[in-house]
Amino acid sequence: MDEKGQLMMELVFLIGVLLVIVVASSSYVLHQNELMMAMSAAREGVNEGISMDSASVFPKDVYKDYKNSKEGLLTPNSVRLVSINYTNMGFDSNYDKEKIQFNVKVSSDDITDRKERDSAGDRINYNLRKSIALSLRTENLTNSLFNPVFSKHYMYTTSKVKWM
Repeated sequence: MDEKGQLMMELVFLIGVLLVIVVASSSYVLHQNELMMAMSAAREGVNEGISMDSASVFPKDVYKDYKNSKEGLLTPNSVRLVSINYTNMGFDSNYDKEKIQFNVKVSSDDITDRKERDSAGDRINYNLRKSIALSLRTENLTNSLFNPVFSKHYMYTTSKVKWM
């Protein structure tokens, strides 16, 4: 009889330890899952921003501005994604969240002017942030430029697009 009681207590103890391990690791897993979703959405957003550059579709007021100062963006061009990654910038006490900054590198033989590259880069970053907000369903927590994008655990921003 004592052996059965001992076995039952060991089983209860083992289940308790496993439950503590599962609860403790679930937070880490949820954070990593959110980062993976954001990275996937960021890549999708960059590709959308690049394809918008290639299609040269603009609102009327932007078209007028480009016609006067950035004509190279009015014709289809080829932009290639070189890399995309993120850096954990640490805890941001203003927002009470970890700050994640996305870094995008692209290349193009067609866009050589600095102002045109800045505009194309801004469009790529906008689409990256918008895609993250839509993917995480947090578009109501940010401004119209989706900068920064908020989630339950993180605040996402972008650095200036680097041209290779």
